[in-house]
Amino acid sequence: MSTLDTPQADRILPGILLMIGFCMSAPMLDVAAKLAAQTLPVGQITAARFVIQAALMLPVCLWLGLRMRPRPGTVAMLLWRALFLVLSTYFFIAAIRVMPIADALAIVFVEPFIILFVAKYLFGDEIGPRRIGAAVVGFAGALLVIQPSLRAFGYVALLPLGTAFSFAAYMLITRGLSRRMHPVTMQFHTAAIAALATVPVIWLADGRGWPTLDPVMPQGLAWVWLLGVGAFAALSHMMMTQALTFAPSATLAPLHYLEIVMATALGYLIFDDFPDPMTLAGIAVIMGSGLFVIHRERQISRADQATKAPPGSPV
Repeated sequence: MSTLDTPQADRILPGILLMIGFCMSAPMLDVAAKLAAQTLPVGQITAARFVIQAALMLPVCLWLGLRMRPRPGTVAMLLWRALFLVLSTYFFIAAIRVMPIADALAIVFVEPFIILFVAKYLFGDEIGPRRIGAAVVGFAGALLVIQPSLRAFGYVALLPLGTAFSFAAYMLITRGLSRRMHPVTMQFHTAAIAALATVPVIWLADGRGWPTLDPVMPQGLAWVWLLGVGAFAALSHMMMTQALTFAPSATLAPLHYLEIVMATALGYLIFDDFPDPMTLAGIAVIMGSGLFVIHRERQISRADQATKAPPGSPV
């Protein structure tokens, strides 16, 4: 190994540790949201997430000395990014209010397959028959999870699909913004815009009797759960952002499925929820097909690098 390879190799481990930290902390956001949803409306929890996240991200941006003013041409993309993140958050909290976290999260994990197809038509990405097959299998796994959930919880079980589609759009916009804005300021601006969009809605809904929007004064531990939603959102997203600065996404992507494992464990320990056999089978199918897609992405990336590398150079 050359000395030029050593620093990059040394940075892989912190990236992996940060990604594992993300997978441990992101389900804590879901747990806090589910606990808060026992006494507070979904819209209020959604708004609180972004208010607290923006408040926590601002000093980080200032401490790092980052440019705060959005660059020309990025404002519209930030607005759309915030909108899709609000929808993603709202749908997911509304789902886990009654569904087990692991069940809802497993359905959301069809999002990479949605991105595959959308990216083909938006960016002309080649996806090939194997990845199409993996995506079809992944959706079949989602149906295995949705079917018992529909019987138990009704159409609420379809809300995680709304999260999956919204988050896929959010990620595609992030792809376009990533080369034009620092990821930390991107997070701050997205949270701030989302807060400015959701707080007036909650204020206007006050006293109108709308179950998911009419705000309620938090009592006791509800304040802790609300703060936890925003704090874990900021912490987990910071960990993921930093992980991607240390290690390539192809290395970190397989670790993302640890989030389902952590969500299942927390759901069982805190809410006594454990997936039934059909749901477990669906989760296994989604994870397996997702890992296959990641494997194919790595193979294609290596093939592209080998094609572009000059003769005799290491690849």
